[in-house]
Amino acid sequence: MTVTELSPRGAPGAASAPGRTVLEVRNLTTHFPVRTGVVKAVDGVSFNLERGKTLCVVGESGSGKSVTARSILQIVDAPGRIVAGEMILHRPDGSSVDLAKLGNRSREIRAVRGAEIAMIFQEPMSSLSPVHTVGDQIMEVLRLHLKMSKAEARARCVELLRQVEIPHPDRAVDRYTFEFSGGMRQRVMIAMALACNPQILIADEPTTALDVTTQAEILDLIKKLQQQHGMAVMFITHDMGVVAEIADEVLVMYHGKVMEAGDVDTIFHAPKDEYTKMLIGSVLRLEQKAEIRLKRPPIDTTAEPVIEVKNLQMHFGSPKAPIKAVDDVTLKVLPGETLGIVGESGSGKTTMGRCLLRIYDPTGGQISYKRADGSKVDIVAADKETLKICRREIRMIFQDPVGSLNPRMTVAQVIGEPLLVNGIAKGRELDDRVADLMQQVGLNPEWRERYPHAFSGGQRQRIGIARAIALNPRVIVADEATSALDVSLRSQMLDLMMNLQDKLGLSYVFISHDIGVIRYMCDRIAVMYRGKVVETGFTEQVCDAPTHPYTQALLSAIPRPDPRMRSMHKRHRYTG
Repeated sequence: MTVTELSPRGAPGAASAPGRTVLEVRNLTTHFPVRTGVVKAVDGVSFNLERGKTLCVVGESGSGKSVTARSILQIVDAPGRIVAGEMILHRPDGSSVDLAKLGNRSREIRAVRGAEIAMIFQEPMSSLSPVHTVGDQIMEVLRLHLKMSKAEARARCVELLRQVEIPHPDRAVDRYTFEFSGGMRQRVMIAMALACNPQILIADEPTTALDVTTQAEILDLIKKLQQQHGMAVMFITHDMGVVAEIADEVLVMYHGKVMEAGDVDTIFHAPKDEYTKMLIGSVLRLEQKAEIRLKRPPIDTTAEPVIEVKNLQMHFGSPKAPIKAVDDVTLKVLPGETLGIVGESGSGKTTMGRCLLRIYDPTGGQISYKRADGSKVDIVAADKETLKICRREIRMIFQDPVGSLNPRMTVAQVIGEPLLVNGIAKGRELDDRVADLMQQVGLNPEWRERYPHAFSGGQRQRIGIARAIALNPRVIVADEATSALDVSLRSQMLDLMMNLQDKLGLSYVFISHDIGVIRYMCDRIAVMYRGKVVETGFTEQVCDAPTHPYTQALLSAIPRPDPRMRSMHKRHRYTG
């Protein structure tokens, strides 16, 4: 068995041994029968997976990427079923099998899962057991497929954790998943997937929930392990930067169909399909400053801040050994500006944002808020009644539009609730205000009696924005407000927020780990690392000429949406 030799990060044009086809998928068709007919989730999809090569499957939510991957392993959720097509797996001994003909509960397909084809799922917390140790879960795979003894399985498990670079693997083997960070949990999933040296590794959005530095480490790890084992990798993502960085071949999907397929350089530099052009255009838009921002006058840095934070502290845990989530943060938000807060997971961004509305009671420091009438309030020390008034003027948009909208309330009730609770409107006036708010965020007012589940992710985020602006606020704290959205929706949502900013005179505190979004929308940036602000400045200055080593490391880990500019393997690492 020959392993394909790749140059660093599999750069285009690198000398490589001719790939050998491991899996042939021909006219794969997977349907979901529903009350109103049939949803063609996968509609005649064909592609090959080759040893040592990475095929990236891209497309927006609902394009059929994950269902295609699940069809290969026969783990499509009911009532979905494969209705046509072939999936020929070529084995190292020269034999082959059509996976489409194996029953989804058959002994044959169970022998393939994990042993010959392994899968890394998007959310490790929901695919790892919280009540079993990491070691027990990996050893189960080894004992099931390789018939190892308990001692052999444990030794192999420790070796696998060492391969995926988990510190102190001999101790980590006895820990539970909730004791690991998101990046470490994803490494555990990779270790489990590689336990039986599979021919094919399917990775379904394995880095979506991770910040850029952790994402870069996981991508490096998958590439390194691919070179060691000669696996074919099928990588599902909607991040075109990741695609440009790791792909050899690209498959673009839309509504269950393949719109375009080809080598990564052709897809990015000579796309033929209009949908592919739109996807790449959406990514390139976020590489520069928004047109709306270019038309605005510069921010007046001499103006009195609408919010001024001084020496803010937020500690969790016991007073003897506190976790300093926010550690002596000082910053200001100017009238009409967008201040971006950027940093890795665990840097204290969200905690700091929640302190601004006093969702958390800060341990120390000041948050001076200048009200519309010119008076100032220290939110940290404000009483209940004053805080209630301030929360009308400082609102929040949450990261997860599904979790932050009550599924039992209609959209009219969700958007109208702040107006009703604050005694501002009721009856016909409330209904008219809700209709107007829906129009402002680009939603049809006739949909106001529907429930949140009837809307797409982008539409649900618009509902969240409508609720946030219902009370005519002066400041909005947006916590990862676009991270759950497809790239084409992301720029639409950011443009909507900027238009509302101009119309309503809003100031934004925009929390994100996506530097592209920050560069597109924000006037100034504050970079956070382990609870502290390590660098602040105008967006262009921080993005183009960062002074702090951590900011330099953060920016160098961002995948560029151009396969000819692969640079993640040259990135800086900051040890702190």
